[in-house]
Formats: sequence, structure tokens, C-alpha cells
Amino acid sequence: MVDFSMPAGALVTEHDRPADPAATVLGSVDVRRGAVGDIAGSSAGAILTTHPGDDSVALLNGRTLAVEAIIAVPGEPVAIATHGNRAYVSTSSWTHKDEVTVIDTVARRVLARYPLADSITALAVSPDGTRVFAGRTGDGSIAVSVIDTVAERARSIEVATGAGIGIDALAVAADGRRLHIATTDARGSAVLTVDVETGLVESAASIGAPIRDLAVADGTAYVLTSDRTRGGVVHIVELSTGRIAGIVELGGAPTQLAMGADKSRVYVVDYDQVLVVCTLSLRVVNTIVVDGRPSCVSVNAQSGRCYVADYDGRVTAFGVDTTAPLTYSEFVASNALVSDIRDLEPVTA
Repeated sequence: MVDFSMPAGALVTEHDRPADPAATVLGSVDVRRGAVGDIAGSSAGAILTTHPGDDSVALLNGRTLAVEAIIAVPGEPVAIATHGNRAYVSTSSWTHKDEVTVIDTVARRVLARYPLADSITALAVSPDGTRVFAGRTGDGSIAVSVIDTVAERARSIEVATGAGIGIDALAVAADGRRLHIATTDARGSAVLTVDVETGLVESAASIGAPIRDLAVADGTAYVLTSDRTRGGVVHIVELSTGRIAGIVELGGAPTQLAMGADKSRVYVVDYDQVLVVCTLSLRVVNTIVVDGRPSCVSVNAQSGRCYVADYDGRVTAFGVDTTAPLTYSEFVASNALVSDIRDLEPVTA
């Protein structure tokens, strides 16, 4: 994705290039279940949205946007991750533990529930669908529950402790052997790399500002941060070294980041728009403007559609350019920042 052969501290400009073609509105629907917390697509092309105010998950036809099913879940659904015909939803309730709920997207019903300790603040599924990772934030500690979807059992990886520490996002490596954990505490933020089998933290890349979201592709992490000082920033991190190889200054107050299937674009949700960033040039190549305030985004590279959900409960489909761009002879890279790895407090029994 990013050219890491650039010398540290180099600033190279690229020739002006045309932006992606403007996104075209293909359709919009009011799901009528309240604000959308998260959105994801299934392998069959369906779109699923979580509705915390309604304790439900909606299943939409990805082509027509028709609402085909409303599935009740045990609590307020927040995050959702999919693989094949399964959807995994984190739910929260005042009356019982946070859970990961498993939904069959074909039968359109709940198959299983996994109660977990602490608050589930992030969710991810392995590329082969055999493991679901639930990031848990406790009182001064963070952990990850690993759900074996074949054996239907869960184990816990205790990650770190610290004042005000929490898990912001999770991303699984392509081989499924490593889990990347975005975490923020009172001292700053970092991306931790954990060996899934041993449960050991292998490395930590220091970021700084509070992390909002995370995506990983080909050994590179795209880390979205946002604070009052700089607004939104995408940090491009070389995971093998922990080096920040580039940054994209966005401004605003973005809250979510999603990567297209071909890894050539990342989509960043801001207050009233979705910014499209090219992962080769590290430039904003498109801006998708929506009527409502967007909450989350999902991209289907096969259909060339970007689905944007908002806090009014509406889902809008846009036609976007999801093809990989040409390879450039020159790349953009901001001044490389080599940050010290921050020490994590050991977990005590």
C-alpha cells in the first residue's frame, strides 16, 4: 500500500491527479428503528444495521435497500461483524452481562449468545470465520475474549492494565495469527500486536491522540485519531517496526474508518460527510455528502456500492469508484515520526 522505501523525514509531493468520480446516490431507506450504531455487509450481499434504541438488527436487501427482516437481540446492539452467513453482534444491557450474539443471516434468527465480563467495546472476526474477538474494557484493565465458532466456547486474553485504559478497535491479520488492538489510556494511545495462540503482546506502536478506529492491510495499520488540537488524522503505521510512515490530516471530528475490499481506499465518517482516502497517494480523493449525520459506513467492492447509515436511522447507497488506482512513481509521505514504544503496566493476578 504505502511506499516504505522513502527515507525517514522525507516530504515528497505528487503531481495533481483527478479525484475519484463523484459518488452517485443509488437509493435511500428509513429503517424506522432509530439511530444506526453499526453497519456491515454479508457474503450474500445483504446489509445489516444495529439499532441500539430498538434492541434490534435490521437486514436489508443490498440492491433494493428493502428491509427484509428485523431481528430482536438481547440488549442494545452496538458493533457488528460478519463472515459467510453469520453475523456477530455485541450487545449491552443493564440487567445482564454484555454479550456476543450470533445471528444466522439466512434463517434470520439468533443462534447463540456468549455472555462476557466487562464492557464489550470492539468486535472483529478472523478471515476464516473460526474466531470472533471481543475487546473488553474493565476498571483499569483490558482483555479480549476469543470465541471459537466451531467448538462454541470462549477463552480470555488479558492484555494490559492502566489508568483509564480502554479498547477502541480491533483488527485481525490476514493469516489470523495476530490481533491488532487499538487502545487509549490516560497517557496516550497505541496499537498493540498480540499473538492469538500465546496471548502475548509482541509489540506496541505509540500513536498519541485518542484512537477512533483501525484497519489493517498488508502489514500496514491505518489508525484514525481525533482530538480538539488537530481534529481527525489517519496515521499509517508499519506494523513490523512500529514506525509511523505517513499521516493524512483530515480535520473535523471523524468517528469511524472502514477499508474497501481491494484495500485501495479507506472511508472515514465525519460529522456530515464521508471522506475517501487513497491508500497509495495518501490524499482525500472524494467526499460523500449525506443529508443526515452519518454514524457508520460499509463498502461492497464487488457491487461498487458504499452504504452510509446515519443517526436518523436512514441507510443510503452510493455508487463509488472501488477499483484500485494506477501505481504512481511518486508517493506522498508526511514527515516520518518514530515514537518510543510506551511501557505497559503488567497484568497482575
